[in-house]
Amino acid sequence: MRLVLLLAARDLRQAWQSAGLWLPVAFLLLVASLYPFAVGPDAALLGRSGGGMLWIAALLASLLPVDRLVAPDRDAGVLDQIALRGIGEELVVLARLIAHWLGFGPALMIAALPAAALLKLDGSTIGMLELGLLIGTPALAALGLLVASLTAGLRSSGALAGLLALPLAVPLLIFGAGTLGDGSGSALKFLGAASLLLVAITPFAGAAAIRAGRE
Repeated sequence: MRLVLLLAARDLRQAWQSAGLWLPVAFLLLVASLYPFAVGPDAALLGRSGGGMLWIAALLASLLPVDRLVAPDRDAGVLDQIALRGIGEELVVLARLIAHWLGFGPALMIAALPAAALLKLDGSTIGMLELGLLIGTPALAALGLLVASLTAGLRSSGALAGLLALPLAVPLLIFGAGTLGDGSGSALKFLGAASLLLVAITPFAGAAAIRAGRE
């Protein structure tokens, strides 16, 4: 676990130095600021559709750094050097998953508060939005890292990773947006199950993709 934390701290430090931590927050706030101009100032319409729009913005924000998650270290030989030290790729992917979520998840949840105010969301909807993001953003981070591992080394890997991730993220968007108007909590349970599944399989699937790319 100490090794995982050290690798995660390294990835977070690199993201901070490259200003990559602020891009998802700026993107979410920019989308929330522009959306009322597209649909009009009707508070009722914004309240009905704003929560789903924020989920779409959160998904796209999580994909902004996808081309920097695996490919730079792979091209620079860092992953090979880590492997030569006897460190499994599963630990590397797990550390990167933790760093990726810490880099955008909490900040995105904080940015969602002023964004929700811009979209005229009521208090209960904001509460469900924050709870859904708390459960769903690890899945978004895992999905982005998984497709980054699969496309590392390919030409235009960032665009290709986005095209792969968007269809796979449809269930997360359905369950995430469904939590905003679901009084039974079933959408929240499905979102939690999908998030746990993605977080559990990403270290193994991502490690297998990295090893396959090396061969």
